[in-house]
Amino acid sequence: MRKVIVATLFLLIAVPFLFTAEKASWIDFDEGLVRAKKENKNMVVDFYTDWCHWCKVMDEKTFQEANVKKKLEKRFVTVRLNAEDANASATYKGTSYTNVELTQAFGVTGYPTLAFLKPNGDIITTVPGYVPAETFIHILNFIDQKMYEKNVSFDEFVKSQKKKK
Repeated sequence: MRKVIVATLFLLIAVPFLFTAEKASWIDFDEGLVRAKKENKNMVVDFYTDWCHWCKVMDEKTFQEANVKKKLEKRFVTVRLNAEDANASATYKGTSYTNVELTQAFGVTGYPTLAFLKPNGDIITTVPGYVPAETFIHILNFIDQKMYEKNVSFDEFVKSQKKKK
């Protein structure tokens, strides 16, 4: 009888977690660099602030869109960095920075800004401002397919994707 009670309690506690909507797992910068290298995945760094309206819209609309979420989970390491948190720190290319300093080192001047890094930590590009999901999925595919190394412009890439549909 005791085993039945324990099993029932376990199910009551565990089952709701099995059916909750999965969100992209955002991690800190240092952990992101380690995972990107280990898993040989590109990294997306979301530079945000707590007061930024468009950052919240990206969270709700862009990052939660089904195709974007699936692509991020499978092919990228996702990092979120509060650009104004002077108490948090990260190490990049052998130098220790506060989040504020790292944001400046990446040349970020507005929010949100997304930085895309190769698995070795080299910067591919940064994308400032709000990006709707239908554009963001093209950016993710462009980066994932390394089109930037093939001298294909983003506009050419998007046109070729639309022709395939």
